Amino acid sequence: MPLIHVLNGPNLNLLGKRQPDIYGSETLADLEALCRAAAAPHDIRFLQSNWEGQIVDWIHEARDEAAAIVINPAALTHTSVAVLDALNAFDGPVIEVHISQVHRREAFRHHSYVSMRADGVIAGLGLQGYAAALRHVAALIG
Repeated sequence: MPLIHVLNGPNLNLLGKRQPDIYGSETLADLEALCRAAAAPHDIRFLQSNWEGQIVDWIHEARDEAAAIVINPAALTHTSVAVLDALNAFDGPVIEVHISQVHRREAFRHHSYVSMRADGVIAGLGLQGYAAALRHVAALIG
């Protein structure tokens, strides 16, 4: 089965601890378990980093090993041309995911560089947005 990369950006390691009114009480480990179940029978590579360059490196690695990327770039969504450029060099489907409904939040969160490359965007469904994204890319890649 084709591999799917699930990439998570800055501060998502604090899920369950940081602003539970926005991000919920489930942890990054809970999210990983949900993603593995939702992606089955596909395998996933589930990663999180607070460093932009690490996210870019993982996108580069995905070019050789993954059929699709599900990415929650977190704050990098609104700031990183480097993440956009890396995604533009990836040939498979890309789905952008946000736990919160970013368009109900601060104005700066309404712009996404990643959306310029994403084949789809899911926002505001909580962690279930990842499950929806994984089911969609699994259908696309077979």
